[in-house]
Amino acid sequence: MKKNIKNVFVCDGRSRAALSIIRSIGKKNINVIVGESFKCSSFYSKYALKKIIYPCPQKELDEFKKFIIDYLFHNKIDVFIPVRDDTTEFVVKNYVDISKLTSIVVPSKKSFNASRDKSETIKFARKLDIPHPKTILTENEKYNIKLLKKEFHLPILIKPRISSGSRGIKIVYNWDDFEFIFNEVSKEYPFPLIQEFIPHGGAFGVSVLYDKNKLKAFFTHKRIREFPESGGPSTLREGVHFEEIEKYSFKLMTDINWNGVAMIEYRIDKKTNEPKLMEINPRFWGSLETAVFSGVDFPNLLYELSINKECDYVLKYKEGKRVRWLFFGDLLWFLNTKKTINNIKSFFVFKNKNLSYDIFSLNDLGPLYGSFIEAFTSFFKKDRRKHAFKRGW
Repeated sequence: MKKNIKNVFVCDGRSRAALSIIRSIGKKNINVIVGESFKCSSFYSKYALKKIIYPCPQKELDEFKKFIIDYLFHNKIDVFIPVRDDTTEFVVKNYVDISKLTSIVVPSKKSFNASRDKSETIKFARKLDIPHPKTILTENEKYNIKLLKKEFHLPILIKPRISSGSRGIKIVYNWDDFEFIFNEVSKEYPFPLIQEFIPHGGAFGVSVLYDKNKLKAFFTHKRIREFPESGGPSTLREGVHFEEIEKYSFKLMTDINWNGVAMIEYRIDKKTNEPKLMEINPRFWGSLETAVFSGVDFPNLLYELSINKECDYVLKYKEGKRVRWLFFGDLLWFLNTKKTINNIKSFFVFKNKNLSYDIFSLNDLGPLYGSFIEAFTSFFKKDRRKHAFKRGW
């Protein structure tokens, strides 16, 4: 590594958000070290100066902690960036130890828990009068079938308090199945939410960067396509403005006393056309590249905030820019969606001045090759296969 050039360690190289961070920061002549628990697609990026395989934070947390602390102690790392839930939670919980060795920008433990736990998010929504699905918090609110039948119309959702990518969510179409489904979800996710089903009339996300509860940047995107279509990650999305949900988001994150990045998700109620708060992602999000392509470079803003304790305000951006997760999200969407003329035509549009891609880049082709290698090897590993397909309901 060259002297006087900053070194940034980016965790969770498997994620599309990590690749976006690696490319954005790497283009600024900054040394980028990429970490993951297995050889992943981001390792093939030309901007990944060094690749580190570490213990899996989900399965080997103690070993992961020891590895990271030792690595930071013995190597000059100027900025450490967690990406996925587990590594972000790890940094939040070990902030004191890690902040002595490198620069990090994350929320407080209290703020992180309020945003990651959907039951806590619902409490904030109630307090701030932000529209949200009717919800029963089973940890402290009593319920029985008779009351549920009076208050809810089928279908309803049984939703984990803590999960990502729509994992663990089950839908109930028949009251006779309720107890079985509720107990099934409860085994893996204690005290799940019982929640009103919101008919899909569109979905949006508001992404933010806060510096000690001061808004520094934001970006809003509309989900054009998702896989699964019931409500999985977006495979095609577009930069837009939506003042109503932006105001809700600023109000919510300010009340939670936020620091760092987050993305707040909304679904439009098809019956009323009203946006409903669904959840907060207290970390970098899968569709990050859409914001970068539209002019809100969250990775470099976070880097500047980490290094200089200050960054520019970015409160304007270009609307209409689209980013696509072609391999393999959008391909799976196409294979599973109805083959209408509009769907076929839209899928086969591959080139447009306002269109970019999460992984494919003519300037950095390695990750595309790596994504095929990663997908092939993941198919033969039960835990990674389960993680990939355990989405939606």
